[in-house]
Amino acid sequence: MGKLKQGKHGRMKRRGHLGTKVIIVAMSGILIAGPVASIAPEGLGQWLAPQVSAATASQLKLKSQSILTSGAKRLDYSFTTTRSNKSVKTDVHVIEVDLTNPYVSLDTISGKSGSVGQRNNILNMTKESGAIGGINGDVFIMSNSEGAPLGAQVQNGVLTSTPSRLSGMYAFSLTKDRQPVIDSYSFTGTVTASNGNTFNLEGINKSAYFGEMDGITYSHSNMIYIYTSAWGGAERPMNSATKPTEALVIDGIVTEISVETAIKTAIPENGYILRAGQGDAAKFIRENLKVGEAVTADYALRSKTKGVNVDPASFSMLIGGHTLLVDNGAASAFSRDIAGVSGNSYTSRSGIGYSKDGTKVYLITAEKSGSNTGLSLKELQQVMVQLGVYKGLNLDGGGSTTMTERPLGSTSVQLAHSTQESSQRAVSNGIGVFTNAPQGSLKGMMVRGSNVMLLGQNVTYGVSAYDTYYNPMSVDASAQTWTSSAAVGTFSGNVFTATKIGKTQLTVKSGDVTANYDVEVIGQEQIASMKINASAGMLSPGSTLQVPITVKLKNGSTYNLTGDSFVWEFVGFDGEYKNGAISVGELKKDATTGYAIARYDGYGTTVPFVKGEQASVIEDFETARYAITSQVTPPETTKGTVKIVTDLPEQKSGKALQIGYDFTQGTGTRASYAVLGSGLTLSGTPSSLTMDVYSDTSNNWVRAEIVDAAGKTHLLDVAKELNWTGWRNVKVDLSGVAFPAKLKRVYVVTLGQADVEKLPVGAIAIDNLTLRTATAVKEPARASIVMTAGSTKATVNGKALTLEAAPLIQQGSTYVPLRFVTEAMGAEVLYDDKTRRVTVLRGSQMLEMTIGKKDYTLNGVRYTSDVAPFTKNGRTLIPIRLFSEKLGFKVKYEDKLRQITID
Repeated sequence: MGKLKQGKHGRMKRRGHLGTKVIIVAMSGILIAGPVASIAPEGLGQWLAPQVSAATASQLKLKSQSILTSGAKRLDYSFTTTRSNKSVKTDVHVIEVDLTNPYVSLDTISGKSGSVGQRNNILNMTKESGAIGGINGDVFIMSNSEGAPLGAQVQNGVLTSTPSRLSGMYAFSLTKDRQPVIDSYSFTGTVTASNGNTFNLEGINKSAYFGEMDGITYSHSNMIYIYTSAWGGAERPMNSATKPTEALVIDGIVTEISVETAIKTAIPENGYILRAGQGDAAKFIRENLKVGEAVTADYALRSKTKGVNVDPASFSMLIGGHTLLVDNGAASAFSRDIAGVSGNSYTSRSGIGYSKDGTKVYLITAEKSGSNTGLSLKELQQVMVQLGVYKGLNLDGGGSTTMTERPLGSTSVQLAHSTQESSQRAVSNGIGVFTNAPQGSLKGMMVRGSNVMLLGQNVTYGVSAYDTYYNPMSVDASAQTWTSSAAVGTFSGNVFTATKIGKTQLTVKSGDVTANYDVEVIGQEQIASMKINASAGMLSPGSTLQVPITVKLKNGSTYNLTGDSFVWEFVGFDGEYKNGAISVGELKKDATTGYAIARYDGYGTTVPFVKGEQASVIEDFETARYAITSQVTPPETTKGTVKIVTDLPEQKSGKALQIGYDFTQGTGTRASYAVLGSGLTLSGTPSSLTMDVYSDTSNNWVRAEIVDAAGKTHLLDVAKELNWTGWRNVKVDLSGVAFPAKLKRVYVVTLGQADVEKLPVGAIAIDNLTLRTATAVKEPARASIVMTAGSTKATVNGKALTLEAAPLIQQGSTYVPLRFVTEAMGAEVLYDDKTRRVTVLRGSQMLEMTIGKKDYTLNGVRYTSDVAPFTKNGRTLIPIRLFSEKLGFKVKYEDKLRQITID
């Protein structure tokens, strides 16, 4: 039996909401406990993937591998199988740890700052613990902020959480002599008072839950639990349906007793609290424990498979999981019903296993994102067997699946792959990979920097270096020598300037270590299309428009670029490109439409600018169409409210949304959110969002959270400071947002800074949320043009005119004078004498041709014509089919009269 130990290295977290009747359900691989009415999801079947079809042959193929540290490497696989006669693919990622390597180790990572009872995402846990990689761990209850693990947890050799009373739940552990073990455990313990009386100890650092216990409804009813300094929850625990009777024990001596109310004294590292939930448990504390007297707590884990007690101190780490997946190198029967973790559905998965000889541990994740379809648990079994797992178990999956890594040569930890949800989920715990390798000598380098360059572009290259133990290390820039294999540019130190189109291999050398890097300088002949990813801008002085550019090459490669490497031309206004945006200056006389043209090596694309804007109200709060709820951060100290109000001074409309806040408790960043249902849709291509804001003169900050079409979250300023009185219409710049997007939340936030006096309590209001979009580009009026091949006589809308160049028929193709026809149709024509490039601007379209060449572009997309434009007597003539096919004009030709009509 082990004696209670206190430790700071792993604290526990809180878990599920309990009501009058509780069930355990699982969604997206997460066990959820809560009142039946509060947790049953609407349309449950709508978000579960189709059930697993009959098993088919599958293949796991290694795609790439890299070293993380001495004794640990990352391997990336592609798992392919057939479902319903359709081939599907999922990326599988593995961190393989060699337990024979003395420099690498595994440990449990947990919660915020290593605590139990405060959920955290795996990336934060990895960083806070000093790990160089890891994956998520145990299942937990999502219905409150505690989210403590359902299984046991040993962190740095200290038991910080005990297993729940749930059948078939397995755990992974490493013994102190680095032997991997997967087993199922229960907990046994006893509290002994100084008078010799005893009471059963139910667990350590546990949230309230509804377990599988005959005759017992609540986990904490008539039970005694221990809570240590590792516990980070705000209560011990929340939603326990009991009143606590507690005793604080420091160095084995009772120092404080509280009946039916929680002790407020903080738990020291050399102490713990015995927490009883009414009944005989509370009676034991009241009648047997006395302040100043000794008390002991003895406990052990008990192997359910072997029927023997196990001292938790024999483990260096232990983490709970779900069902057993692989045993003796083959797929095992599931030890627990897998319906609770959507086991027959295709979703993201996490698992852990070890090799037959016990020398290798495999941390495994499988993606459901993008084209990756996820796995069922039977498919995860197949993956494990093909990896060589001898014994393996299932960890939490779905939105919890996360892998982190410190890439070779890097000093920063990052996500190893995309998560299933748009943001990382806060989870109970995870498994971290740690290194204690000493610093070695330089072993290798990797070049950092763009592998695609534009003419004239300067790129600063750097290196990530690693030593003989695969620790990151820095290399003095003065000790680096950079060279290029081809004369497509020049180096100045580590800055490469592209001067010629072509491919090259860059080489950096430091001492005896070299690294190579392939780079291509692209030219306009390689471009298939070029697009400015923005709708029309507003043609008014001072307006701006973000202009990100996508370039697609003929080989199919696509690059998203800023406008910095492009030459910009402006038609209809004086403009400037700077920091990714076009700014409109003085307008040309009588200009109603303007154009910003971006050119790369002569290849062009454009975005129009028009006068006026369209306003579309997306919310005025007059009609309730969805639930608006309050959310705060941090929830332990911040209070907030949302409500519809009708009585604010000078309120312009009948109703407005009020957001209240109370930041008097806590420090640092605090926020009160108005959650706008599932989000207000922002459609079209608006340039801004305006809203009426009622200020409480608190000097606090107001922001809006928008998730765009690419899944990117934008936190945009509504008001940097609430420093005015009453209502004000404010503008939110939507530059850089990909549409359609969702406005998810509007919130008041304080950073806790003392430079400006900010009121801690108050309320603001918002109303009349309006999207502002440039008016649609209007097509100029069309004319009816009649010409005769070989004749300079023509009519425009019936009015006779004389042409400077006659239309002609040459080798079966009809050519017409470009400038006359386009200007008659309301277009503007530009000509570059040096390149012989003709540019036609009309409405939202830009047609560009080069004299003597069959290639032409329309709105930045390259096309090829059967014939090329040419000049005759100083006049440009173009194939008439360009009008009919690309500019949308109607063309008729009467062969007998040789008459051409365009309208």
